[in-house]
Amino acid sequence: MPGTNLTREEAQQRAKLLTVDSYEIDLDLSGAQEGGTYRSVTTVRFDVAEDGDGAESFIDLVAPAVHEVTLNGDSLDPAEVFADSRIALPGLLRGRNVLRVEAECAYTNTGEGLHRFVDPVDDQAYLYTQFEVPDARRVFASFEQPDLKATFQFTVKAPEGWTVVSNSPTPEPRDNVWEFAPTPRISSYITALIVGPYHSVHSVYEKDGQSVPLGIYCRPSLAEHLDADAIFDVTRQGFEWFQEKFDYAYPFEKYDQLFVPEFNAGAMENAGAVTIRDQYVFRSKVTDAAYEVRAATILHELAHMWFGDLVTMEWWNDLWLNESFATYAEAACQADAPGSKWPHSWTTFANSMKTWAYRQDQLPSTHPIMADIRDLDDVLVNFDGITYAKGASVLKQLVAYVGEDAFFRGVQAYFKRHAFGNTRLSDLLGALEETSGRDLRTWSKQWLETAGINVLRPEIETDDEEGAGVITSFAIRQEAPALPAGAKGEPTLRPHRIAIGLYDLDAATGKLVRGDRVELDVDGELTDVPQLAGKRRPAVVLLNDDDLSYAKVRLDERSLAFVTEHLGDFESSLPRALCWASAWDMTRDAELPARDYLSLVLSGIGKESDIGVVQSLHRQVKLAIDLYTDPAAREALLARWTDATLAHLRAAEPASDHQLAWARAYAATARTPEQLDLLEALLTGSQTVEGLAVDTELRWAFVQRLAAVGRFDEAEIADEYERDRTAAGERHAATARAARPTEEAKAEAWASVIDSDKLPNAVQEAVIAGFVQTDQRELLAPYTDRYFEVLADVWASRSHEMAQQIAVGLYPGIQVSGETLDKTDAWLTAASPNAALRRLVSESRAGVERALRAQAADAGA
Repeated sequence: MPGTNLTREEAQQRAKLLTVDSYEIDLDLSGAQEGGTYRSVTTVRFDVAEDGDGAESFIDLVAPAVHEVTLNGDSLDPAEVFADSRIALPGLLRGRNVLRVEAECAYTNTGEGLHRFVDPVDDQAYLYTQFEVPDARRVFASFEQPDLKATFQFTVKAPEGWTVVSNSPTPEPRDNVWEFAPTPRISSYITALIVGPYHSVHSVYEKDGQSVPLGIYCRPSLAEHLDADAIFDVTRQGFEWFQEKFDYAYPFEKYDQLFVPEFNAGAMENAGAVTIRDQYVFRSKVTDAAYEVRAATILHELAHMWFGDLVTMEWWNDLWLNESFATYAEAACQADAPGSKWPHSWTTFANSMKTWAYRQDQLPSTHPIMADIRDLDDVLVNFDGITYAKGASVLKQLVAYVGEDAFFRGVQAYFKRHAFGNTRLSDLLGALEETSGRDLRTWSKQWLETAGINVLRPEIETDDEEGAGVITSFAIRQEAPALPAGAKGEPTLRPHRIAIGLYDLDAATGKLVRGDRVELDVDGELTDVPQLAGKRRPAVVLLNDDDLSYAKVRLDERSLAFVTEHLGDFESSLPRALCWASAWDMTRDAELPARDYLSLVLSGIGKESDIGVVQSLHRQVKLAIDLYTDPAAREALLARWTDATLAHLRAAEPASDHQLAWARAYAATARTPEQLDLLEALLTGSQTVEGLAVDTELRWAFVQRLAAVGRFDEAEIADEYERDRTAAGERHAATARAARPTEEAKAEAWASVIDSDKLPNAVQEAVIAGFVQTDQRELLAPYTDRYFEVLADVWASRSHEMAQQIAVGLYPGIQVSGETLDKTDAWLTAASPNAALRRLVSESRAGVERALRAQAADAGA
C-alpha cells in the first residue's frame, strides 16, 4: 500500500492522463473554536485524455473519514475506494469528468494541513493552512502534484466575527459564509486559508495606474507590536524592484501577509496570501540583523509570486530552482533596490547562506543541486542547505557568468513564455542561452548535476625570499576533495567566475582597503593569473573577493598571518565576512585548532561593525568551544569566552545592537557564581547596565540559563510565566523547565515528547531545545540508548514535521565519542530501510565525527 507517499512515476502517469480544470471546495469551520474535525466537500472537474476512456486513476486525501464519493453521477462506496491517502477513480470517461468527495477532515497541531492554535491571551482559536509539499490533501481531495494546475474556488463557513483570508480577494460574508472567487490556474500546494479573529492593517501599492491591495494580519494579542509601516515599506520596495527586473506585473489580485502562530518554516509563498511565522512580530528589542532577516523573508516570498507561483516546477526535482531563485532574488533586491536599508545583504549572504551550504555539502547526504526526487519522501527532507543556499550561490555565479543584464532578460522571456504553466530547468537555461549567447549545458552538468565542494588556494611566488616583494607568478589551484563516505558521485573540478582582491593597510585610516581587483574564469586544476605578475605583493590576497563563486577559499600563509592580526580592520564588511567564513570553515575542517579560532575572534570581533556577523561569531565560538575543543581545555576556554562577553557587554555603546547581542552571548554561557549572581541581579533590577533594557525576551534568556544551571526551579519559572502569559511565554517556560539539571526534569521533558503526541509543534520544539544542554552531558548520557530504542517507532507514528524535530533535535550529538558513532552505526545497520530517517541520522552522525577530528586537532595544538 502507498501509505502517504507518491512516486514521480505515478505523478507522471497521472499527468499524462488528466488535465484538471477546477476545484470547488466547501468547508464548514463553524466548530473551529472547539476543534476536532470539520466537513470538507470537494467538487473537481477534470478531463481525461483521448486514449483514457475506461482508465483508472486516483485522487489524494488524508482524512479520518470519507462519507460520499460520486464520480460522474455514480456513487462509489468509500469503504471500497478510499484507503491510506487515496481515493480510487475507476472507469474514467474520455473528456470531462466530475468528482464530488464529502469527507470529515481533522484540524492539526503540527503545522501541517489546517493548523489550529488557541491563544492563551484571549482563548480564541486561530487557523491557517500549510500545504507544501503534500498537505492540501489534509483539507480537501486534490490531485497533489505541482503540474496539475487548476482554479480553486473556496466557500468557507466560519464562526461569527471571524475573518477568512484566501488566495482571492476577501468577499463580504453572508450568514458567516465566505464565498471566494476562483483563483487563476495555480498548483494545489500554494492555495491557502487563514481563519480566525485576526487583527489586520491595510494599504495599497500603486504605480503607473497599477493598484494592488496590501494587507498585514496577526493575532490581536500581538497587534501592539506590529510595525506594519516598516513591513509595507519593504513590500513596496520588492514590488518596485521585482516588477522592473522581471518585466512582468504582479500576477495576482491582492497581496496579504499573515503572521501566524506555531509556523514550522520562516514563511510560505501561498499565492496572494503569504503566511509568515509570527515570531517576526517582535515583542522586544532585537538587533538590526533580525529586521534584515525579516525583510529577506518578505522579499523571498514576494519573489515566489513570479518564480514558483506564476511559473511552477513540473516536479519536485526543481524544488532547488524555486527556492534558490527566491533566495538569490531577496539578497539582490536588498543590495540593489533604491532606498534599501540593507545594501550589505551580500555580506549577510556570505556569512549565513554560504556557510550553511558549505556545511551541508560536506555531509554524507550531500547531493547534486538538481536532486533526483523519486517520491514525496525524498522531497520532504530536501529543504536543505543545498536546495536553498548552494543553489542560490550557484545562481549568483551564473549571473556573473552570463552577465546580469543577460540573466534578467532571460528571466523576463521565461516568465512571458510560461506564465501560469509548469517548467523544467531546461526551460530557464534555454532562455538564458538565448539572451547571453553562452552554452550552459556543460556549466549545468558540472554545477547542477554533481555533488561536493571545491577548494581554491593561491600559489604566489615573489622576487624575494621573504615573499613580500614583487609577484613573479600567481596561480590558483583548484581541489576537489573526496566526497564524504556514503555520498554518491565523484569529486569534480568546476569552472568558477571569481574576483581576486589585493588589500593593503591604509596608513592614514588604519583600514585594510582594496587597491586592485582582477576578475577571471578559473577552470581545471591550475589557472595562471598573468595579470598579477609584476605587481607588488599586497598584505592580503583574497580569492573569491565579492563572493561571486561557490567554493571554499584558503588564504596563503602570509595573508593568513596578517588577517589574524587585522581581520577587523577591513574597510568593507564583505571581505571581513569572507575571511571570518574561511576561518570558521578551517576550524570545522580541523585545519585551525578551535582554541586558535577563539583567539582570532577575540582579536577582531571588537572592530566588527556588522551586527549580523557579530551574532554569527557568537554562535560559532560557543559551538567551537562546546564541541570542537579538547575536553580537557574546554572549561578554561569557556571561562575565557565568558569573561570576554561580559567585558564587551560593559564596554558596548548603551542601548546599541552590540550591547544587546553581547548580553545574550553572556547569558548563554555565564557559569561562575559571580556571573550567575549578575544575571539574577539584572533580572531583578538590583543591578543595571546603562542602556540595557531587560525586556520580556531578554528576561527569558536569563531565566533559561539560570534554570539550566539549577538556580531557578519550577516556582521561579512559573513566576516568570505569570509575567508573560502568552504563547511565546508558554514556549519559553517549556524550554526553561526542560533545561533544569535534574533527572526528574529530563524524564518529564522526554516523556512529554516521546511518550505522548499531544504537544503542539512549537512547544515540542521548545522542550527539545531545553532538554539538550551542552554542559549536562553526564546527565543526558542515558538518553543515547533510549533515543535509538524509540526512533523507528516515533518516525512511523508521527507526522513528518513532528518526527523530524525529534530525530534531529534529540540525536545525542553533544556526546562526542567513538561510542556514539558505534551506537549510531549499529542502528543504521539494523534499522528500517526508511531513506529519509536514515539520511537525518547519518547527517547527525557526521557532526559527531567532525567534532572528534576537531577535538584531536585542538588537543595537538
